[in-house]
Amino acid sequence: MKPKLLASLIMGLFSASTWAIQPFVVKDIRVEGIQRTEAGTVFSYLPVKVGETMDDEKASAAIKALFSTGFFKDVRLEYDKDVLIVMVQERPAISKIEITGTKEFPKEQLKDGLKQVGLAESRIFDKALLDKAEQELKRQYYSRGKYAATVTTTVTPLERNRVAIDFTVNEGEIAKIHQINIVGNQAFKEKELLDLFVLTTPGWLTWYSKNDQYSKQKLSADLETLRSFYLNQGYLEFNIDSTQVSISPDKKDIYLTVNITEGEKYTVSDVKLAGDLLVPEEELKKLIKLKAGDVFSREKLTESSKLIGDRLGNDGYAFANVNAVPELDKVNHKVAFTFFLDPGRRVYVHELNITGNTKTSDEVIRREMRQLEGGWYSAEKINRSRERLNRLGYFSDVNVETPAVTGTTDQVDVNFNVTEKPTGSIMAGLGFSSTDGVVLSGSVSQSNVFGSGNYLAVQVNSSKINKVYSLSFTNPYYTPDGVSLGYDVYQRNVDATTSSVSPYTSKTLGGGMRLGIPLNELDTVNFGLSYERTKLGVLDTSPIQYINFVNEFGSTNTTLRGDVGWARDTRDSLIYPTQGTLQRVYGELGLPGGTLKYYKLNYQHQWFYPLSRDYTLMLNGEAGMGNGYGGKTLPFFKNFYAGGNTSVRGYDSGTLGPKDINGNSLGGNRRIVGNAEVFFPFPGLNKDKSVRLSAFMDAGAAYGQDEKLSFGNMRYSAGVGLSWQSPIGPLKFSLAKAFKAQENDKIQKFQFVLGTAF
Repeated sequence: MKPKLLASLIMGLFSASTWAIQPFVVKDIRVEGIQRTEAGTVFSYLPVKVGETMDDEKASAAIKALFSTGFFKDVRLEYDKDVLIVMVQERPAISKIEITGTKEFPKEQLKDGLKQVGLAESRIFDKALLDKAEQELKRQYYSRGKYAATVTTTVTPLERNRVAIDFTVNEGEIAKIHQINIVGNQAFKEKELLDLFVLTTPGWLTWYSKNDQYSKQKLSADLETLRSFYLNQGYLEFNIDSTQVSISPDKKDIYLTVNITEGEKYTVSDVKLAGDLLVPEEELKKLIKLKAGDVFSREKLTESSKLIGDRLGNDGYAFANVNAVPELDKVNHKVAFTFFLDPGRRVYVHELNITGNTKTSDEVIRREMRQLEGGWYSAEKINRSRERLNRLGYFSDVNVETPAVTGTTDQVDVNFNVTEKPTGSIMAGLGFSSTDGVVLSGSVSQSNVFGSGNYLAVQVNSSKINKVYSLSFTNPYYTPDGVSLGYDVYQRNVDATTSSVSPYTSKTLGGGMRLGIPLNELDTVNFGLSYERTKLGVLDTSPIQYINFVNEFGSTNTTLRGDVGWARDTRDSLIYPTQGTLQRVYGELGLPGGTLKYYKLNYQHQWFYPLSRDYTLMLNGEAGMGNGYGGKTLPFFKNFYAGGNTSVRGYDSGTLGPKDINGNSLGGNRRIVGNAEVFFPFPGLNKDKSVRLSAFMDAGAAYGQDEKLSFGNMRYSAGVGLSWQSPIGPLKFSLAKAFKAQENDKIQKFQFVLGTAF
């Protein structure tokens, strides 16, 4: 009997008409047309089994189930003498995928993207997925600014019902931002506003920053920066009406247009406080940065709310809500603010949790904590704890979270998550001099030995003039109160016979200990005691002052050296400070018990001030003086020197000041140094804080025993500097022009220091 096609069932899937067959009991099921698919797989999807009755409903369900697997492009049902025949036509399988013409991306990366949309080798081929795959490839290239990229797809049938897919990519050129227009600005010039943007037109460094390539994320950030700028300048009703992004027909140039409405400039008419004032109102008003008569600034408004919230947080109100409600006077363009305070419930800290430290021990971190478990929550103490962790130099990032304790209303946990960074360093210094040639120096240090927080350093200076070998160890928490204890052993050999300094030789062997006592969070007092033995050598060409000193005090001297100092550091960063001060007073004294009796006193004051978001001014002043006592004189090898990359750039190291009859530096018993430097971003890398340029002016001099202090004897220089926290370590360069140089001054225009981390 000829098999009968269940056409009624198939037509029933696509027609509203009702077709019917005579139900029958399935005695057997046969599958035909399969090549790769196992018959068991087909049986598993069939809603009818042997022994069951086949009817319209089950036939329709069977066809739908087999089509939904995606394995087949055609399914038919037939029956012959109570045998159900399932006839299928399989979709081809993907044998291989080839991508040609790609240079911008690795092929494996592109194939991973195709796999995300379902197209991969050994999978079933689907034309709909092929279209998605083409769009995915284009999307990858569009993300790199290659809007002219085209993708041509070739599908080649292979034996055993397989296909090979070839994507031929023509990448085209990267589309660059040709022009950015801001429409509607009146109060500010377009150039001033565009300087706020990260996105820019092509420049000489945009090949590195890629900021001349359009990015939706970067544009959104730039628009928010623009909005913040206007709101901080008083334009309370500022609005970005629309943005248009268009591309040229050749897909090479992108045009951005931003339409804005500036609105009117608003001033503050009044500021009031309301709500539950748990802190005296006068104290809270001092925290409000906006005063009546000021130009409105969203930045100051936000800062005021934060300061008030932090002040309430210092008393344990961790979830205090401070909401500034404006009252607009659109006629007179004034705005009044009422700060509504809702302190909420007072809470205390349940637990301090520390995560992320794989090397540094918990004890090292916990001893920096100023917020204690069981104490009232204090935003100030938590922030101070985070600052102290940052200043350790052990971590690249410190994050703090204060989640509420589940099931309570008056407890929070404080979670510190740290990201450790390499704390060891290998530093190398390199300089050039017309007389000394190449000068090399280096040191190896580890500021977090075995995660203990202890500091260990070995220094080796191998220049032909100064050879230094030293070993230093410091325990910053010798006592639980933070008193530090350190030890030093060192040998310094000086051979000044080939330098710009008056010729002599010395060999110093010494050792000592140091003690640091913190007075508070910012101030530290240091004490030190060491013993040195120095052997001096003079030559016939040495200056008479050196020869007389050796004749009077001998070629071998001992020094019982005492050190004392005070330091106050409020800088916001040790690497790239933008604000704050550093003050240091430190003295050195040759105590009775040694053959040398002298004193040296130094003072340094360094000040950082942010001129703008990107520019920072640094002013530095240093002064030093010294002399002998008890009938002794200041040893000539303890003299002050000026010149070089740590004082007055543009001059050879230590060459400024009194000189002997041969023009070599004698050094002096007094020194003055002043520096003014403006730091700013590298062009094209405004957001990259690891690279900074600077323009500087230096001044300084050293003065002899009988020489009158005079600014007329000082040397000056000006130039540019570059500092880069590079992948191989910190690099610092300077190029300086010396001013008011005398005929016998040693000029050194270019200087740099480099280092690396391990």
